[in-house]
Amino acid sequence: MKKNIILILSILLVFKTVGSTCSTREKQVKPNIVFILADDLGWADLPVYGNKFNEAPAIAQLAKDGIYFPNAYAACPVCSPTRASIMSGQYPARVGITDFIPGHWRPYEKVIVPKNRNQYLPSEITTIGEAMKSAGYATGYFGKWHLGNKSEYHPLNQGFDESNVGQGYYNVKFTPPRAEGTNRRLSELLVDFGEEFIRKHQKEPFFLFLAHFDVHVQLDADQELIDKYRVKTKIEGYPCNAVYAAMIEHLDQSVGRITKKLEELKLSENTIVVFFSDNGGLNKRYDSIPLLADSKASMYKNDSLLYVASSNKPLRGEKGTLYEGGIRVPLIVKWPAKIKKGMVSDGIVSSVDFFPTLVELAGRKLPDDQVFDGKSLVSVLLGKNNDSERAIFWHYPVYHHDEPANAVRKGDWKLIQNLVDNHYELFNLRKDIQEANNCASTEPGKLDEMIHILKEWQQDIGAELPSPNPNFNKQKRYEWGTHPDRIAKH
Repeated sequence: MKKNIILILSILLVFKTVGSTCSTREKQVKPNIVFILADDLGWADLPVYGNKFNEAPAIAQLAKDGIYFPNAYAACPVCSPTRASIMSGQYPARVGITDFIPGHWRPYEKVIVPKNRNQYLPSEITTIGEAMKSAGYATGYFGKWHLGNKSEYHPLNQGFDESNVGQGYYNVKFTPPRAEGTNRRLSELLVDFGEEFIRKHQKEPFFLFLAHFDVHVQLDADQELIDKYRVKTKIEGYPCNAVYAAMIEHLDQSVGRITKKLEELKLSENTIVVFFSDNGGLNKRYDSIPLLADSKASMYKNDSLLYVASSNKPLRGEKGTLYEGGIRVPLIVKWPAKIKKGMVSDGIVSSVDFFPTLVELAGRKLPDDQVFDGKSLVSVLLGKNNDSERAIFWHYPVYHHDEPANAVRKGDWKLIQNLVDNHYELFNLRKDIQEANNCASTEPGKLDEMIHILKEWQQDIGAELPSPNPNFNKQKRYEWGTHPDRIAKH
């Protein structure tokens, strides 16, 4: 009898040990995730996407070691709505943020544009930070937020265990305060914080979000880097702005530091690194003022580069438009444990897809009480599905670098609806990436099909549309005013 008891106890001990080992292995195989978000970086700004002037070796290496997407899109051509789409997994119109916070305003135009329904990311939305935290991840957010300034909307109250939101390029101020901000560049400080976060949580799964200010105006960079590009041979057909190029290299250095730290800590193999931009590149400011920081303006005095940052060619348009230059952005993902090196995907990707993708990678299901407009990209990342025929959408009903508009891309076709005079433009992007040939009159069947898809989506999303402006003034229509919500704030 005693021997039987000993045998049973021994078997139970074996099962307990095996169970404990399995549990440890499960924790170990759950991938870490580092999400690096650039600000205003255009699709055509990086060498991996064809740029011949700018230099970004660390980002190029990231693409060589993983997968990059020529057909990736931000859900909006400006920052706050795209950031909301990443955090929520929803199209900006569903969240209620369709312009940057608080927004643009032209009081004398033909139409009155809808204001953001929410000038913050609503607390009732389950964020990607909250989802990853509930999946057992340590969560950190450092950098630009632009989804609400009040403390209740800060990342620390939106699912992130650790967070410092910064403002500016130099002499940075953080919320909550950090003393490290004196006389150092924000991109360097963010990596300092990121490295500290990685070291601190290296023995548990972590989700780190680094949101850079580079390459947003006003353009500024270290003088040594600027001088390097000022003497570099210029490329015909590209502005070759030395300050802008230097900012891209600052951004690239930050990517290189993060990947190096992951390698040093032997975390690289099972860490997913995502590199993305919040909208397309800026050519010129919407208000036509100089875009260089005051300290750098003298170097381009009486030069067009005082006003020109970049070019999105061969794409049409820029930030603030629904042409490809405003919404098509770089996307690179590295995961040595699972993603084959040097892959290129033709899959159509939107920023609304990150939430469901990361939740699946974390081994969890999406919350049942929230609508998700995106879809998981896990099968695409693993090379099992290209998904190049899906439909993705945009609702940008405000004035910026263009007039208010909606858009849909499905497969090779893209439709843009002007929300002022209701005219349509139809493009075949495979044949016409420059969007130079409007096929609306030559492809009536495809036009009707795309209009139907877009209208169905508008109804589902509850898209708010512009209304006629009783104060329309033809002489003053292009004047920029102060947004009513900005006035109300003060």
